[in-house]
Amino acid sequence: MAKSKGSNAKADNEKAEEFKNMGNEAFKNKDYLTSYGHFSTAIALDPENHVYYSNRSGAAVHLNKYEDALKDAVKCITLQPEFAKGYSRKAAAEMGLERPQEAIATLQKGLEIDPTNTAMQGAVVDAQQMIDGKKSGPWEPVIGIDLGTTYSCVGVWMNGAVEILEDEGGNRTVPSYVAWNEEGEKLLGHRAKEQAAKNLDNTVYDIKRILGNRMDDPMTQKEIKAFPFTVEEGENKKPVIKVVDRSYSPEEISSMILVKMKEIAETKLGMPVKRAVITVPAYFNDAQRNATKAAGQIAGLEVMRIINEPTAAAIAYGLDQKASKRAASNVLIFDLGGGTFDVSILRIEDGMFEVKATGGDTHLGGEDFDNDFVGALVQELKRSKKIDITKDKRAMRRLKALAEKAKRELSSNVKTQVELAYDGEDYLIDATRAKFEAVNQSWFEKTLTTVKQVLKDAKMETKDIDDIVLVGGSTRVPKIQAMLSEFFDGRTLCKSINPDEAVAYGAAVQGAILGGIKSEVTDSLLLVDVTPLSLGVETEGKHMSVIVPRNTSIPCKKAETYTTTDDYQTSIEIKIFEGERLSTEQNHLLGEFTINGIERAKRGVPQVEVTFSLDSNGILSVTAKDKSTGATANTTISDACKGLSAEEIDAMLADAEKYKAQDEEVRKKVEMAREMDELAYIIDEKGTVDQRHDAEELMAWLTENMANLSISDLSKKQIELKKIVSKCK
Repeated sequence: MAKSKGSNAKADNEKAEEFKNMGNEAFKNKDYLTSYGHFSTAIALDPENHVYYSNRSGAAVHLNKYEDALKDAVKCITLQPEFAKGYSRKAAAEMGLERPQEAIATLQKGLEIDPTNTAMQGAVVDAQQMIDGKKSGPWEPVIGIDLGTTYSCVGVWMNGAVEILEDEGGNRTVPSYVAWNEEGEKLLGHRAKEQAAKNLDNTVYDIKRILGNRMDDPMTQKEIKAFPFTVEEGENKKPVIKVVDRSYSPEEISSMILVKMKEIAETKLGMPVKRAVITVPAYFNDAQRNATKAAGQIAGLEVMRIINEPTAAAIAYGLDQKASKRAASNVLIFDLGGGTFDVSILRIEDGMFEVKATGGDTHLGGEDFDNDFVGALVQELKRSKKIDITKDKRAMRRLKALAEKAKRELSSNVKTQVELAYDGEDYLIDATRAKFEAVNQSWFEKTLTTVKQVLKDAKMETKDIDDIVLVGGSTRVPKIQAMLSEFFDGRTLCKSINPDEAVAYGAAVQGAILGGIKSEVTDSLLLVDVTPLSLGVETEGKHMSVIVPRNTSIPCKKAETYTTTDDYQTSIEIKIFEGERLSTEQNHLLGEFTINGIERAKRGVPQVEVTFSLDSNGILSVTAKDKSTGATANTTISDACKGLSAEEIDAMLADAEKYKAQDEEVRKKVEMAREMDELAYIIDEKGTVDQRHDAEELMAWLTENMANLSISDLSKKQIELKKIVSKCK
């Protein structure tokens, strides 16, 4: 079991060097956005170090931020005129800005300092080739994919702007459906959805709702009960979908949808597509993000980045508003799709998109509205038509499709009719907007609960929000718009961006940046996202020691130092949790591993540093290292993480507020018990036989009664131990 041992504060220049090293590591891994952020932090801590400006200039070039790269290179040279690499950096920025003549002049100055530098010699040749019109390279597109629960969308940067791509039928969004017909042919998109009602067992949809989850997750069990196709438990409690004569994992089904989007792009571009940026709900956990990335890999795509859907939508909004040259603004993205719901608050200023707080529900969307509406229509059929269709899967599927159609019609009309053919008869049911809204009122109210929580997390009030942006098809429901507008004191909601295409649009912009596209838009854009829940490890007393607080900007790397609780202990079990409670019993176990070979010493002596690394995709890696022996162990959280239901997440946040005082008492009791244990240890080493006996009795009594003791009770016993210690020789 680990025991907290606070790290000593380090001087700013030492911290700066650490961030430089982290930036170098990220740069080596081609994660230039992360490296740029680390070098920026290093500069903030030590603004007189020329190397940091040189390094950030290099990262900026790879991000196509050539003006910024040039400024940093000039600063580097100003600080250290004899640093040859500074001239190399400046020349690279000048080449990016298509100033080859200036680049040659800069390189010549650098070669005066380091005449044998082959890299600069080669750069001179490249610059001359650019002047001669010979320097060019093949364009490799990076597409942006919104992998949605009900519909997916793909975009790409072309001719200086994003283009949302159409399928063979001219559709800009494609149903996230996969099916196999009687002939065994695999159908995708619209073709799959169109035949769904007559081919229930072999048509798979809404797979995103169980992607990255395990069969023993209660939410997974709830979801599969609503599916007409068969879902069974596979290896490691992972769900598998049974269709025709085969079993498929959710990742495989998702990869088929991604293949469809890839093919759409290849048809439009007339060339192979190998790279993509894929979006996920902001509240997707680590396993779900890894599963999404795996689906992309199965589809034959190099997944350049996983980004959050509301962040991608914010890019679309930010670029849409750029023409008006608006000042810095706080924007709330309200993203309600077919199966998931996200709310994010971002600060948008000078091309930087900084997420301040995020929240959501990975099991709330238009599908839930449809399901409850279907339930109401079934009851109406029982009441007025005296028929019960619940045992007929095909009839229920037809009614589901009709309910979805009626929902769309009720967005513009107050009344419509549902006509169901069943058992040789046609049944007509009146459907009103009022009825639809009443049936789904609890869902609508849940969205506002999330909005309130995210505002609180961002430390903002409604008046601090400059714009409320609607994203996702389900935001077309009039009641949701009315409730949201009313909550923000009657404000007009932003509907300037296409709610169905905004996420793919933002992903395509990010793809352009990662693909090296040079433009005013891509040069000036920087994303800073956050993690939705606190991350930490379990320490003595089942206490949650937070290493990465909730809503910490990512990518990030944070570490804490821990020690042993027993003499000569040579291993520590590291249990990793996410959640907001002080006790790990109320939080969610992500995974665990053991570090062996730690320093064999008295308890409290070994120092084991535990490092949490969250990459740009929000995927967590944990490393433990003994500072003395150098022993290490690590894990990447994926299969161990079964994911949290929306109810569990909501309960964590609600409980954290409700039991704040109780949690604080628990924290104090754990700390006092730890201190008393230290006192007893001193008595055991230095006390007389009688003193050790008294201490042992007291500690045994504490162990037996700990759960029922108050802070006052513990304080009295602590004083008793201190008195014994004072008498020890």
